Amino acid sequence: MTKVERLGRLDDLAPGTARQVLVGEHRIALVRIDDDVYAIGDRCSHQDISLADGDVLCDDRQLECWKHGSAFSLLDGEPTSLPATRPVPVYEVRVVEGEIEVVLDA
Repeated sequence: MTKVERLGRLDDLAPGTARQVLVGEHRIALVRIDDDVYAIGDRCSHQDISLADGDVLCDDRQLECWKHGSAFSLLDGEPTSLPATRPVPVYEVRVVEGEIEVVLDA
């Protein structure tokens, strides 16, 4: 069973930025690059550090952890640099009538 959660307006998330959102037990980093929105787990798999506080690498479609520099693909959650070696979850995200929605397994 899936659950759709509204996370806010697209206009409230500036391009090239990330923001942490909490949806039940899910801590999600919501990232906007141009008009594309991505949602990945907001815990670096190397240490329990918020990825939303890191740098958005727009050209590479990655989010970089501010603490040790591990970067994660926004497309599949795979780490693209050390020290992280395990992926973080990714979530289906869509924009419907200007509202950002994420699809979660319930």
